[in-house]
Amino acid sequence: MHKLRRYILSTFGLLFFSIFLPLFSIASVIFLIKLASYTAVIQLNLWEMFKLYLFILPEILFYTLPITFFVAAALSLFRLSTDNEMVVVFALGIKPTFILYTLMKPAALLSLLLIFDFFVLFPHTTVLSTNFVRYKQSEANFNLQASEFGHNFGDWLLYIGKAHKDRSYGDVVLFHKEEKEEILIQAEKAEVLNNKGVLRLKLTNGQGYSYTDEKLTQMQFEAMMINNVMQTELRPYNSPIDFWLDPERRKNKIRMFITDILLSLFPVAGLFAALSIGIAHVRHQKGFVYLWLFASMLFYYSGTTGLQKALGFYTIPAVFFSWLFVTYIIYRRRIRARF
Repeated sequence: MHKLRRYILSTFGLLFFSIFLPLFSIASVIFLIKLASYTAVIQLNLWEMFKLYLFILPEILFYTLPITFFVAAALSLFRLSTDNEMVVVFALGIKPTFILYTLMKPAALLSLLLIFDFFVLFPHTTVLSTNFVRYKQSEANFNLQASEFGHNFGDWLLYIGKAHKDRSYGDVVLFHKEEKEEILIQAEKAEVLNNKGVLRLKLTNGQGYSYTDEKLTQMQFEAMMINNVMQTELRPYNSPIDFWLDPERRKNKIRMFITDILLSLFPVAGLFAALSIGIAHVRHQKGFVYLWLFASMLFYYSGTTGLQKALGFYTIPAVFFSWLFVTYIIYRRRIRARF
């Protein structure tokens, strides 16, 4: 029995990875195209694109793994049926429940992994991705070009004489005018620092002038920091529970929570359907396996999204237990009654 269990799982594993890799690649390409649209607004190098890809990796895995598991489970059993190996298994007196229990353990582990993915990893990576994009947007809003007028740094007018490759600038002049005072600053070098979304201008080796109706003040400096001028509103994050309970975009989070719970449970919920589709008499059912796979996923996903408006959180037990009941009836009539 142990060898049979290993053989079934090895057949399942080969099909799982052969299906997962193409699905994962296609999903990655789609998300990368979406990420490429950010380059119209912000500048991203290769490493920054890779960081954004890592942020969306949990989302890619979440939507590809349940489908892969269900399809691989059904097709691996169907392959054993087409090779007449399933006939030998049942002829030896082994019941279909043995196959069900064999696939139950990886299905349960995958469901737990998916719940951890969407409940813990997804809030963390979503906040990181949002803050990273806002961080880059704050830098894009301060895109300086040498020998051009019209630059602003908060309330300061800014002129850049030279721009260096290390993102530092030379021959910098800043001007600020208030009702009763005008300030002019000249520096040999300037650097833009971004500390947790707060842009700061660090000036080196310069002098400043302050002019009022009463006096003219001059100063020399080796280093000057203009702080808290432009600030990016970063999204706070404390814990996954705070993320899900946050009232901001509450309706979307409720809909996402219901959908993700049901998708996380799909590997377990789809076992009866996988056995009903995969264990087959080849002559009669060969042409309908892929149709039943598509129809099963379509009905489950349609119920997941279509009942939320009417049932709210009750959609989770309604869809899950209804799906288990219907697929168990089909499994009992098509598989258990025959084998």
